[in-house]
Amino acid sequence: MARYRRGLQAFNRWGIQDNGSHSGSKRGSRQSVLLAGLVGTEAQETTLHPLVGRVFVHTLDHEAFLHLAEHVAVPPSVPVTYHAHLQGHPDLPRWLRYTQRSPHHPGFLYGTATPEDRGRQVIEVTVYNRDSFDTTRQSLVLLIGDPEGPLLPYQAEFLVRSHDVEEVLPSTPASHFLTALGGLWEPGELQLLNITSALDRGGRVPLPIEGRKEGVYIKVGSASPFSTCLKMVASPDSHARCAQGQPPLLSCYDTLAPHFRVDWCNVSLVDKSVPEPVDEVPTPGDGILEHDPFFCPPTEATARDFLTDALITLLVPLLVALLLTLLLAYVMCCRREGRLKRDQATSDIQMVHHCTIRGNTEELRQMAASRDVPRPLSTLPMFNVRTGERLPPQVDSAQVPLILDQH
Repeated sequence: MARYRRGLQAFNRWGIQDNGSHSGSKRGSRQSVLLAGLVGTEAQETTLHPLVGRVFVHTLDHEAFLHLAEHVAVPPSVPVTYHAHLQGHPDLPRWLRYTQRSPHHPGFLYGTATPEDRGRQVIEVTVYNRDSFDTTRQSLVLLIGDPEGPLLPYQAEFLVRSHDVEEVLPSTPASHFLTALGGLWEPGELQLLNITSALDRGGRVPLPIEGRKEGVYIKVGSASPFSTCLKMVASPDSHARCAQGQPPLLSCYDTLAPHFRVDWCNVSLVDKSVPEPVDEVPTPGDGILEHDPFFCPPTEATARDFLTDALITLLVPLLVALLLTLLLAYVMCCRREGRLKRDQATSDIQMVHHCTIRGNTEELRQMAASRDVPRPLSTLPMFNVRTGERLPPQVDSAQVPLILDQH
């Protein structure tokens, strides 16, 4: 019932109002449409066959998950988001990526499997309808195998700055890119090996200005060797010109323009037709170094007693500290001059002057302590400034006004 209520709210947003004036037949048809839309909540399973070393792209389209009745079209304004992860894990496998420009655009699962990824992998996709809050699940069973046909030892990677990764993942733009690139390559079949967003390679997010794109790296492989034009573009002389801000060496016509704006300074070529030399495997030895005349380690280590070193390390600082303490005590306690020596070293005139000043100071202090001076009248209570009269002590001060009459 709760699912029916959420679905009913979603269809009300799409223009189907639940008014009581509708006839019973219309209400019954609306309920049938709603039940048809909820069938998609059950888990679905789709089997896909990615190939090792070939780009894999799977489109997550809204219409594949919103199963409505035939006479009800999927509104383009329905926001739908996806969450994909490897079964039993919180994230996707390392070779697979997910992207979606906005909830109103389809999502894409893309990547290139490696030989270590052979086998069976299950990707669980959860679809969220942001209007009705309904969810749908789908399981993608990936059976990763080896590709058929000849090997592709000649591989080239291009940076296309005029597109985002979501614009190249569909099959139509990808086929257009391969067709346009065929004019710069030797005759042969070209295949997409990998597609990576420039943001995943450390690129910057472009400013929100019309015409600015994130950029995408497209890796193409072929069994035919590189053309002279591609070799010249990837030569060291061309890279040196790019480092100086000059255009690269492009001796042929750019067949990718104007639909694809390729950065020819970021073209890399990989030739796997020549096998790389196998590194020599080190042979384990017996663990004993060979005789070396420049290295003569000692045969034996003589026994050594560390008691003397420990005593010197501890006792020498203690003795120095004790001597400094005794010297300081002698200076402070045993070298005092005393009052008698001080008086003998002082002249008689200075002593008389000092005693006179001290005696006069004591006499002034005694006189100040014994003098009897009446208190000022202004400090007495209820004193009249004009007449100089004071209230008798028997008068109740509570009956006397604060401000006396002026006579």
